[in-house]
Amino acid sequence: MMRLAYPYFLALLLIVPLLVYWYFRRRRRRATIRFSNIELLKQIKPGVGHRLRHGLFGLRLLVIILLIIALARPQSGRTEEEIITEGIDIVLVLDVSSSMLAEDFRPKNRIQAAKLVAKEFIEGRRNDRIGMVVFSGKSYTQCPLTLDYGILINFMKDIQVGIIEDGTAIGLAIANAVNRLKDSEAKSKVAILLTDGRNNAGEIDPITAAKVAKAYGIKFYTVGVGTRGEALYPVDDPFLGKRYVRMPVDIDEDMLRQVADISSGKYFRATDNESLEKIFREIDSLEKTKIEVKEYTRYSELFVNWLWAALAILIFEIVLVNTRFRKIP
Repeated sequence: MMRLAYPYFLALLLIVPLLVYWYFRRRRRRATIRFSNIELLKQIKPGVGHRLRHGLFGLRLLVIILLIIALARPQSGRTEEEIITEGIDIVLVLDVSSSMLAEDFRPKNRIQAAKLVAKEFIEGRRNDRIGMVVFSGKSYTQCPLTLDYGILINFMKDIQVGIIEDGTAIGLAIANAVNRLKDSEAKSKVAILLTDGRNNAGEIDPITAAKVAKAYGIKFYTVGVGTRGEALYPVDDPFLGKRYVRMPVDIDEDMLRQVADISSGKYFRATDNESLEKIFREIDSLEKTKIEVKEYTRYSELFVNWLWAALAILIFEIVLVNTRFRKIP
C-alpha cells in the first residue's frame, strides 16, 4: 500500500511545463552578433554532443520532479491484523455406565452416538480449551483442558462402557468437572453433561455439586439421553449368548433440570440421533467465542530514496556540465 503524506505538494509539478516552455523559447532567441554570411556555418552538421546538450536540461528537470515528489512524502504501508479472542473453557461429562449400551440410538448404541456427536462438536470449535470427564460408579478425567483437539478425540475413542465400575455417580461427575474448571480464567466456563439414568453412586449429591458450580461461575448444560418408554438392552447370556431385553428408560429429568437451572444453564432431552445433534448445535450457538479483529497499517517513509535519487542525478548533471559538455567562454 502506497500513499503520499502531503499530496498537495504535487501541485508544484505545474511549473515543469512552464520550465520546458521557457527553455525552448530561450533556445530560439536570435544571436546578438550578426555575420554578413553564415552559409559556411550552416553546412557544418551538429555533432552528437550538440544534440545531447538538451539532455542536461532533462536531467535538471528530473531532479526538480524528484524533489517535488520527495516533498509530498511517499510512504509504503503494510496492513496488519491483531486478533483478540476470548475463549471458552468446556468440559464434556460423559456417562459410561452399562445402560449407555441401550440400542435406541443409531448406528449402534447411546455411547457410540454420543461420542460421534461430541466429536463433531469438538471439531467445530475454535480457540476454546476442551476437556473430558467420564463417569459411571466413579468419575475420572479422561482428558484435561486442551487446545489440541486431535489428542482429545483420540482419548475419546478409547472410551468404552466397563472401563469404570458400574453405577451412575452424577454428583461426583459434576464435582469433577467443577474441579477442572474452577481455576479457569476464561470469560465463560461451561460443562455439558450427558447421562441416561439417576444418581445412585458417589458421595456427592448432584444438587449440592450444582450449587458449588454456581459459586465458581460454571454453567451446566444437562442432556438426558434415551428414548421414551422402553429400550432394547443387550444381555450376555451364558447359555444363549447375546440377546436383547426390553427395559424401561429411567432418566431423572427433574434432577437434571435443577442442575441446569441452578448453574444458569439449560436442560435438553435427546430421544434419537437427530435430536442429540440438534442439541449440540444449539449449545454450540449459545456458547460462541468472541473474536475481535483490529486492523491497522504501518507506514515507512520513502522520501529519502527520492532525495538520494535526485542528489545522484544532480551530481551526474554537474559532472557532465563541467566535463563533456563544458562551455568555453
